[in-house]
Amino acid sequence: MPAADLASLKIHDTHRSRGGGGKFWGFFAAGLGVLLLVAGGVFALKNRAPVVEVAVARPAGDPAQQTLLNASGYVTPRRRATVAAKITGRVTGVFFDEGNRVKDGQLLATLDDSDVQRALESSVADRDSSQAAIQDYEVQLRYAEIQLHRAAELKAANVQSQDQLDNAQTGADSLRAKIALAKQQVSAANARIQVAQQAVDNCTIRAPFAGIIVSKDAQVGEMVSPISAGGGFTRTGIATIVDMNSNEVEVDVNEAYIARVEPGQRVTSTLDAYPDWQIPSHVRTVIPTADRQKATVKVRISFDKLDPKILPDMGVKVAFMGEDEAKKKGAAKSTSPKPTAIVPKSAIRTENGKSYVFLMRDTKIERRGVTLGNDRGSDVEIVAGVNSGDSLVARGPENLQDGEAVRINQ
Repeated sequence: MPAADLASLKIHDTHRSRGGGGKFWGFFAAGLGVLLLVAGGVFALKNRAPVVEVAVARPAGDPAQQTLLNASGYVTPRRRATVAAKITGRVTGVFFDEGNRVKDGQLLATLDDSDVQRALESSVADRDSSQAAIQDYEVQLRYAEIQLHRAAELKAANVQSQDQLDNAQTGADSLRAKIALAKQQVSAANARIQVAQQAVDNCTIRAPFAGIIVSKDAQVGEMVSPISAGGGFTRTGIATIVDMNSNEVEVDVNEAYIARVEPGQRVTSTLDAYPDWQIPSHVRTVIPTADRQKATVKVRISFDKLDPKILPDMGVKVAFMGEDEAKKKGAAKSTSPKPTAIVPKSAIRTENGKSYVFLMRDTKIERRGVTLGNDRGSDVEIVAGVNSGDSLVARGPENLQDGEAVRINQ
């Protein structure tokens, strides 16, 4: 009986192999699941729609006046001044605020003038003292002249000696010299008064021209100086004034295209703040120097008519207009095809010497061959293949295919 019980506790080989096989298949299933998840993720990423940027084809405009060049810049005033004090002092009064219109010579601020006022009073006192001395010397001179006349008569009558006559003459001459010296002292005192008065006037800051205050740079109690002093605790300006009647556009034109720009040329300006407002303008001047770092030439453009909505430092895009080439080259040019739209150069792709674009059709793209016209700066004319208002891919992957689904970058 005991031998039979011990035999019943023995584990057969078939049972051992069956249990190990179950663990193997469990690990295999788990590994297969991980591989399927990774493969699914890779497949999803591979089939994810590429992201593109879209641009809308713009109208080509009146062919009688074509855009030769596009550029961007900012509105800048020709007359813009940061008003500062001529001396270092403490601000005691500020009589303006941002946005205020000021007249030429209008009082803007005052500085502490207590010290220079004392100097002015001292100079006035010196002048008054010298003038009082002149009056005293003049009284003494009149008496000395009487004595001199009497001494001369007595000498003629041989009553007095020549020495007494000489003393009387010397006294009168001395008083005349003292009067002349006192008058020079009065002149010197007047000069010192003018210097002191100028120092007092320097404590008053006035507008150098009529304009609008665009920046309030100092407050009552702050120190101001015409030079940077005292670290960051001393102001160097009181206010910034802009003459709004001098607003113009300043743009940098690539030196490769500067030959297309000339003074007096017609320009259409469009403010970034008002994209639907085209402002007639013209080239005022081309600055006769180039920036070697940026390879550009600065061009200044004047508005034909100023508007209060045109503010300094506003962003602006300008289109330099040119006359129709048909007017310059005769009727033969008029037979050439007219452009149908204007698109960014970045939307043009080339393959085997032929140009094409990708048009947006809902969420998919359609390849379309195009015929190019003249360059317009960063844009190009389309003679055939694209119409005004068509949406096309401006930027995207190089491997885009016809009919491929894409996502638009918002």
